[in-house]
Amino acid sequence: MLLSVLLPAPDVRPAPAARPLSRRPRRSLRWVEGVSVWLVMLLLLFVHPLYAEAADEPRPETGASFHFLSADGRWQAPAMVLTTDYRVTVTGMVAQTRLRQEFANTGREWREGVFVFPLPADASVHGLTMVAGERRIVGEIQPREMAQRAYEAARDHGQQAARVDQQRPNLFTTRLANIPPGESVTVELQYQQLVRYQSGEFELRLPTTLTPRYMPGRPASNPSRQWQEGWAVATTEVADAERISPFTVATADVADASHRARVAVTVNAGLPVARVTSPSHALTTTWNGSAVTVTPTEELVTMDRDFVLRWQPVRSAEPAAAVFRETWQGEEYLLAMLVPGLDNGQWLARELVFVIDTSGSMAGESIRQARAALLEGLATLTPDDRFNVIRFDSETRSLFIDSVAASANNLARARRYVMALEADGGTEMAPALDAALGSEGTPGLVRQVVFITDGAVGNEAALFARIRNQLGNSRLFTVGIGSAPNMHFMREAARYGRGTYTAISDLATLAEPLAGLFGKMKAPVLTDLQVQWPGADSGEAVFPRRPGDLFAGEPLLQLAKDKGASGELIVSGRLPDGSQWQQPLDLDQAAPGSGLHRLWARHKVDSLQDQNFDGQVSDAVRREITGIAVRHQLMTRYTSLVAVDKSPARPLEEDLVAESVPTLLPAGSTTGMLRYPATATAAPLLIGLGLTGLMFALAATMLRRRVFQ
Repeated sequence: MLLSVLLPAPDVRPAPAARPLSRRPRRSLRWVEGVSVWLVMLLLLFVHPLYAEAADEPRPETGASFHFLSADGRWQAPAMVLTTDYRVTVTGMVAQTRLRQEFANTGREWREGVFVFPLPADASVHGLTMVAGERRIVGEIQPREMAQRAYEAARDHGQQAARVDQQRPNLFTTRLANIPPGESVTVELQYQQLVRYQSGEFELRLPTTLTPRYMPGRPASNPSRQWQEGWAVATTEVADAERISPFTVATADVADASHRARVAVTVNAGLPVARVTSPSHALTTTWNGSAVTVTPTEELVTMDRDFVLRWQPVRSAEPAAAVFRETWQGEEYLLAMLVPGLDNGQWLARELVFVIDTSGSMAGESIRQARAALLEGLATLTPDDRFNVIRFDSETRSLFIDSVAASANNLARARRYVMALEADGGTEMAPALDAALGSEGTPGLVRQVVFITDGAVGNEAALFARIRNQLGNSRLFTVGIGSAPNMHFMREAARYGRGTYTAISDLATLAEPLAGLFGKMKAPVLTDLQVQWPGADSGEAVFPRRPGDLFAGEPLLQLAKDKGASGELIVSGRLPDGSQWQQPLDLDQAAPGSGLHRLWARHKVDSLQDQNFDGQVSDAVRREITGIAVRHQLMTRYTSLVAVDKSPARPLEEDLVAESVPTLLPAGSTTGMLRYPATATAAPLLIGLGLTGLMFALAATMLRRRVFQ
């Protein structure tokens, strides 16, 4: 009874009489059936060895290691294990870092490792040592083409070699040839940088990973079918996209011991230190008189965020002025720092334009930080101010057609607009800069642009040119968002924009850096700055040659060469009320400094490169940059560090496998930003089974049609 309810009633109409098939359709069906049977047999013969091979090859366990697919489609051994070690010594304003990168080859083939990694935006890289077993090979600075030829010749002859190239001022590539199976080779880099000082606090930043960059423009050519170092291909706007787009993987995709770093920083500030903090990591501090050694509480930290260290001097010992001196090869190099006291309680009426990045790279924690930063900025507006909000991703949109008064209604509308912002799309930054800088602003108001972004773009030079050409009477301030922002963009965009920059690591520490930034923006600036060095030759050898405006708590830093180490340095400027300001700095009180000649050489090279933003420089300028870099042993766009072991290590009959070592996805980013190399999967097996199923389905369909015709 139940079956009679569930099953449809049988069709009792008489079946039509079967019609005989003609010979032609009958032959066609037989031909299709025959082809289907043979295809099924061939696929079965193909799938069986594929399945057996896949079963025989070692497979990665979940979360254990990252694997690559070789040219013949077979699983390779686990990717190289990368560990790093940072040893930093801060003396006064200069931080000297020894960075060790150890590459362990866990496979059974000889490897060439390629690793793209970030360094501080103002890093002066000057030393390379390759350590292989008991051997230490010291590298040297060479012109880039010469270093490339030396490295490739050594690699092809089985010699162990290391080469480090600069792709951007904050982005470098290490190449390490002929790493033996089951062994490791270490590269030691030496670099130095100026620590940042603002609002009574010093800051040191050690980047460990980078946010994948957006590459604007059309593909410059058809993608290469050969092995590529990065996930991107060259575009009409980013010709070196492949070299600045390392593969990005999740922490669970690498071996447990890989992409981990040890960090130790010793601070000899030259004055008593009151407090040491970090917005990025928990710290362990050890005091030894006025020096302090700082390490993360975790012995090994994951390389998925910048390590940020801040220290404050004792209040009574805050430096109002400091000068350091170094004698190198018979020449004097000086570093002067002056912190004017400019906080006189005045406030400026402003036109404040907020630009917020809502592209896909900002998804996750970054967009939440950006929204919070923008809301903090809106809270600083007064009824005398005007403002606007501009968002950009693949397109640029403004909240208001033009800047509006900071009334209660307009601010409430802006807050609702900001809270609804989501992150998606590309990072088309140029139209946003055009929209923000293209206006002359409201007469009588100081025009300020706050640019909130992670800076994940590959065409920085073109954007800097846009800022310089369109700035007008505006000032540009940058806010770096995320755990690994592009600090080169933040720093240089603010420099060309006559503003300043800051960075936010997480929501928990958002208030302090933003309070400092917006406090500066409200405070009066010191304009028409002039710096008079003692001696007649005070022009060409001083950097920066034209100091920008100073904000409250923002120091003036200048590097000089060939200056007499006696007399007074005179700094003067104009306050907002029109009055003159002046302060001397006694050079006879200069403290000993080290590495100042490299810092000066870095600024000299930057000034030469600033002459043309399209990346094209004259042969004369290129020769001048190369000469400075070789003399001061400094890495630039045109020089590289190379170290070659003269003794062959790899037998020439053994193959050498090139491997790109990935970087980790920055903490707080979404998994949509992952950029994997070609990884082995069960796709061939599944495709074979799927095709087999399709052939069976086709054969069954043909048989069914034949039966019911």
